[in-house]
Amino acid sequence: MARLPELSVHPATPEEDRAALRRLALWCGRWSPWTAADAEDGLWLDVTGAAHLFGGEAALLADIAARLAIADTPGMAWAFARFAQSDGPSLVSAGDRDGLLALPIAALRLPSALAADLARLGFGAVGTLAAQPRAALARRFGQEIGRRLDQALGRIDEPIDPLAPPASLRIRQAFAEPVSAPEDIARIAGDLTEALARRLGDAAEGARRLAFQLFRVDGSVAEVEIGTVRPNRDARHLFRLLAEKLESLDPGFGVDMALIEARASEPLGPAQMALAGAGRAAGDVGGDEADMAALLDRLIGRLGSAAVARYAPRESHIPERALRRVGPLEAASMPDGAWRTDPPRPIRLFARPEPVEAVAELPDGPPVFFRWRKIGRRVRRAEGPERIAAEWWREAEDAPARDYYRIEDDSGRRYWLYRDGPATPEGARWFLHGLFG
Repeated sequence: MARLPELSVHPATPEEDRAALRRLALWCGRWSPWTAADAEDGLWLDVTGAAHLFGGEAALLADIAARLAIADTPGMAWAFARFAQSDGPSLVSAGDRDGLLALPIAALRLPSALAADLARLGFGAVGTLAAQPRAALARRFGQEIGRRLDQALGRIDEPIDPLAPPASLRIRQAFAEPVSAPEDIARIAGDLTEALARRLGDAAEGARRLAFQLFRVDGSVAEVEIGTVRPNRDARHLFRLLAEKLESLDPGFGVDMALIEARASEPLGPAQMALAGAGRAAGDVGGDEADMAALLDRLIGRLGSAAVARYAPRESHIPERALRRVGPLEAASMPDGAWRTDPPRPIRLFARPEPVEAVAELPDGPPVFFRWRKIGRRVRRAEGPERIAAEWWREAEDAPARDYYRIEDDSGRRYWLYRDGPATPEGARWFLHGLFG
């Protein structure tokens, strides 16, 4: 750090590197279905029978546009990709033995300790190593050198174990004749939902976001999307959510294909089913979590995700900062003393305290009269004060302490007022923060 102040240091994460390499290998399936990831060697692409789809091997390399090589064997391709003198892609001609022999011995994918020992003995290129008697090398260094040489030169096979692409979580259905009747579209949506639920079960996944698309004969696409609060693959429940939005789909002059897709999914293992009547206490009308999730999915589908949420307490005494919005089923940690009820809090709390005009008999006493929304109210009873201060790290000028009073007017209505800061000879600022039931 003293020599290079701009040096950025981050901890190594081999697991994340391997996961990223796997994702990259799956993405490379656009060039070949036979791809593999190796934590040490990088990516393998077997392009046998696929290069002509891109106009030949040279055009394929230009399309990928990276430090690449195409050769007859994986070992030779690995060597030229890393150690060829040219800056661009390398297209190795069939049987280019001389080009391989001119490369350094590190091009043979030998262990670093073995490569270092060979370098100390004066072996600088693959050719000097290949010229040595095979038996003498095997006695001193083992079989690894001979095996790597034979793999690079194609004398022994080196098969590639390809990655299996993830199962596609989409189902499509084409029609011989265009359909447009609402009942036909509903039946198609139900069939596709059941098929997708089976595929989700095979993949041990649950849908979080589902899209249903209708491809019209004029080339346009109509789409609806639903979401769930937790992973779900119950076909009946998913179709119930989907059916509420099918009316908004316009088939136009007809639909010749339909598609359903799980655009977002999460792992979902099998769940233990409870016996009838078990696991529920007497008088429990709330149902279990699965029933609650189904209800929330329907509410979100009708009202929107912004209208359905719950609140969790936050460690702050300031009322407008004492809670936070979380997901309907999100497991939120509860701080000590969560949801204070003593002293009591109003049922309705304003998002922002509203200023009022108040008159008090004493500068630091409760109000005897206040005007809110242009209507004067005379105070009959008052309880307080309850002093609430901000967090200790906040500046007192930015968040002064508040003195709260529970007020009842002469008509029986109850309010939650506070004086902002200490009383002064010039008066004090008063605010209405909530209403009691």
